Amino acid sequence: MTEQRHAALAIHAIAADEQGEHHELLRRRQIVRRTRIAVLIVLVLLAIGAARTVFVRMANARALEASSTELAKQYVKTALPQTAAAGQTLALPGTLQGFVQAPISARASGYLKRWTRDIGSQVQKGDLLAEIETPEIDQQLSQAIAARQQAASSLELAKSTVARWENLRKKDVVSQQDLDERRSGLAQATANVAAADANVQRLRQTEGFKRIVAPFAGVITRRNVDVGDLIDAGGSRPLFLLAQTDPLRVYINVPQAYAQLVKTGQAVLVTQAELRGQSFKGEVARTSGAIDTATRMMQVEVALPNPEGLLLPGAYVQVSLPLAASRALSIPANALLFRAEGTRVATVDAEGHVHLRTVNLGRNYGETVEVLGGITASDRLILNPPDSLADGDVVAVAKEPA
Repeated sequence: MTEQRHAALAIHAIAADEQGEHHELLRRRQIVRRTRIAVLIVLVLLAIGAARTVFVRMANARALEASSTELAKQYVKTALPQTAAAGQTLALPGTLQGFVQAPISARASGYLKRWTRDIGSQVQKGDLLAEIETPEIDQQLSQAIAARQQAASSLELAKSTVARWENLRKKDVVSQQDLDERRSGLAQATANVAAADANVQRLRQTEGFKRIVAPFAGVITRRNVDVGDLIDAGGSRPLFLLAQTDPLRVYINVPQAYAQLVKTGQAVLVTQAELRGQSFKGEVARTSGAIDTATRMMQVEVALPNPEGLLLPGAYVQVSLPLAASRALSIPANALLFRAEGTRVATVDAEGHVHLRTVNLGRNYGETVEVLGGITASDRLILNPPDSLADGDVVAVAKEPA
């Protein structure tokens, strides 16, 4: 604005200058105020950012500490010792045998005349199995009978002679010595007759062995001769093999660890692989009552009824022997620790402290092991304990899944 205009408006020029300075001062104040506000906002933002950073770092530190603490914990699974509610069933192999099984041999030598029973034949006691021709024995019997007749004739003569000499002795015609000699001859003749009778009886009994008969009821399982074969008395080859198939018997060998649990009269189950779905009941007839030093086993005989004849002698079978329940505690096999100090288990108390205990083991059932001492039924055992586990360590028990 020019001075002429100022003059026209009656405004002094100095006043205008002062007003301009005033406006300039106001503008500077506004700039300073705005700058302060901006700086304050920036400082507030920086403070908020710093506080957020500190908070985040503190939260991360707490999370890291919690995670480290969680990872530092050693979680374990536990189990309690169990008392067997039922006994173990012991399966052992065996071979069926006839309850009575015997080879039938000849007592007389000769030739086989005929046989009347073949393999698989059911026979009763006393049934004829075969006949043997024995010409030599027949001749020996005839000769023995003739010799007996000679001895009998000599005996009659000796008797009559003694009677006459006794009468003569009464008349004192002969001496006492002569009479004694005649009496001695009578005694010898009597003994000769007795020997002849014994020989005849022996040969007649031998003649009776020409008929081969069954000594008991059973089935013929083998025939080793045919018509015309030479039969040698007492030979190594039997004529027949006879077996009684009802009942049968099975011999099994029970390990020493279970020998004390087997009792006479105990029920067993017998199965055969070829007879699927079928089982046969038997019972322990007797035990040997001793352990074989070579095998460390005890022999047990099982009686097995076979009224229908389904089981055959000589067959391979499995005998399931139920054993009485043991009162000892059993633990999982994966709870054991094998160390230089011996076999141990790791138990954990209510505060999570580990205690190592030495145990005495009994029978091994595979997945479980019998413990005879060292723990109680209330001890909580650690499963699959690590080798680094030491007495006094603190562990956390993992929760069982629902």
